[in-house]
Amino acid sequence: MFAPVMVQPGSPARTRFRRVFSTSGSSGMSGQSSWRCCAHSSRLAIPFYTVILSTTSGKPTNREGQKVMKFGIYSSIANPPRGEDLPRCVDEVIEEAQLAEQAGFDSCFFGEHHQDKDGFLPSPLIVCTAVAAATTTLRVGTSVILLPLHHPVRLAEDVVTLDIISKGRVTVGVGLGYQQADFDAFGVNMSDRVELFEEKVHILRECWSGKEFSFDGKHHQIENLTVRPDTVQKPHPPIWIGASAPVSARRAANIGDALVTTPSTTLDNTVRLIDQYKSAAEAAGKTPTPVIMRDAWVASSRKEAEEVYGPEVMAAYKYYWRNGLSEFKSIKDESELTLERVAKDRLIMGDPEECLTEFQRWSEGTGAESCLLRLRHAHSGGPSHAQIMETIDLIGDRIIPYMD
Repeated sequence: MFAPVMVQPGSPARTRFRRVFSTSGSSGMSGQSSWRCCAHSSRLAIPFYTVILSTTSGKPTNREGQKVMKFGIYSSIANPPRGEDLPRCVDEVIEEAQLAEQAGFDSCFFGEHHQDKDGFLPSPLIVCTAVAAATTTLRVGTSVILLPLHHPVRLAEDVVTLDIISKGRVTVGVGLGYQQADFDAFGVNMSDRVELFEEKVHILRECWSGKEFSFDGKHHQIENLTVRPDTVQKPHPPIWIGASAPVSARRAANIGDALVTTPSTTLDNTVRLIDQYKSAAEAAGKTPTPVIMRDAWVASSRKEAEEVYGPEVMAAYKYYWRNGLSEFKSIKDESELTLERVAKDRLIMGDPEECLTEFQRWSEGTGAESCLLRLRHAHSGGPSHAQIMETIDLIGDRIIPYMD
């Protein structure tokens, strides 16, 4: 059971998940822990004079007015080898999003995969809608939709619908895609993916302009179309572009509203990519908005973090290695792909103090607007729901309030 907590005088009561222990339950297991929803006053893990403030623009700042990196969670929904079913997995992800909202997280994102044996989520916008309906302030988004596989007008209308349902809380992250099987399934020529991507981004913006438009491209021809209803967000929901290579970073600068980096690369590589993105954005007369995604786990100790999170993240990295991702091209044999080898400057993992130092280092090094934390992994199905809830709570208490 959690100990009593300090609260700011006058704070309104709000709903919050808390861990409780019971001596018996439906499973009959003694001492089993579970998460329940209860109402209590907002708690502060730090003295009031150091609490993060909010500017009128909605961007968090510290008392000196410096911008503070926001936090989001990225959740993979799959049918794990532990026997959990997908409907239950969706319920868990919604609970995790609700707790994240109360813990001070800014957003929750989902990706798109197809034909995976574990049932990896194929339709992220649908789950975004479920999460939006269960929360009030948390932004929901995709990271990423495989844009070349989608008709841009249909996607634009789906996003408008979600923007209305969420009352203006949706972010659209889009990417090229990299698996041939995905393109084959949708009858799309993978060699056309860059041209398709750029045309579709242009059409999305036109669809959300509220005006009639026509488009005559190599792959799309549209005449005298006006998409209705209008978006809630103006001029439209932000378009984030995922990138792991310099050419993709420049593309994000030229046609996107933000860059989202890959979670499986190092700090040095991430900084280089963001520097190229910033230079291209400034050359285009745009304000750069870098967003980083990280594989991270906060626990009571480094040992616990490695034991709980290590096997899960390594299952993902081995999947990437088998699929030829550039981050692991220096590793010649899968046996060389070990936690010890890849953790340094790549994983943020350990006790709260250690992780806070790392988050601050990444924030200072990258100048990121937001940091999306990949806690739940599709390729292994873990960590467990209870473990994820606990680390979200730790991040809310021991990391987010201290990011100044």
